[in-house]
Amino acid sequence: MPGALGSIWTDFKPQIEQFDREKFTLVAWDPPGYGKSRPPNKKFDDKTLFYENDANYANKLMKALQLPKYSLLGWSDGGITSMICAAKFPDAVHKMVIWGSNSFILPHEVDLYKNVKDVSKWSKRMREPMEQVYGDFFAQYWAEWVDGMVALFEAKDGNICSEVLKDIKCPTLILYGEKDPMVDNVHASHLHTHIQGSRLHLYPEGKHNIHLKYAEDFNKRVQEFLLQ
Repeated sequence: MPGALGSIWTDFKPQIEQFDREKFTLVAWDPPGYGKSRPPNKKFDDKTLFYENDANYANKLMKALQLPKYSLLGWSDGGITSMICAAKFPDAVHKMVIWGSNSFILPHEVDLYKNVKDVSKWSKRMREPMEQVYGDFFAQYWAEWVDGMVALFEAKDGNICSEVLKDIKCPTLILYGEKDPMVDNVHASHLHTHIQGSRLHLYPEGKHNIHLKYAEDFNKRVQEFLLQ
């Protein structure tokens, strides 16, 4: 499950190309409103309901593919959707891997969102893959996501899905880059503490995209966890 506005190929190319296809069936998607799963565009003004809707759609997709039992890999926003999915459908979710994810928003993280709202200030390397997906609409779409996160913080005191963590029963691997500029390190320890029996692995020099930066180690670690 990709991050905010992410799609199959912008977010998971090393995983799709390098996972052992003899041992795994990979199902990657553009969530409703993202990538090629549009129109319509996603609305970010429903105070986290879009995360729950995506969790429901994901489970329905797997049923339609006749894969009633599956594991989840979720990055950033996709990790939030994964946690909700695992909590809502415990009989369907075998294992879960999440990274760069959070179940609530801290005040200084809202400031970070606001600081990256204007995509014209992004580096060309960060901006181009998303512009290839969304064209000129990307700037407006990203601004809508930021506004949605700010509204969510104000409406729910920063809570996204902390109340569902106690309902997650599947074996869970949490990975975190300790230099992540977008997700405070308190989130990794919070998830590890509140998701029963979860494991935590840290990348000391990692940032938000550890699965891309450390793809070989990430892929090996995740596949071993899923096969255990």
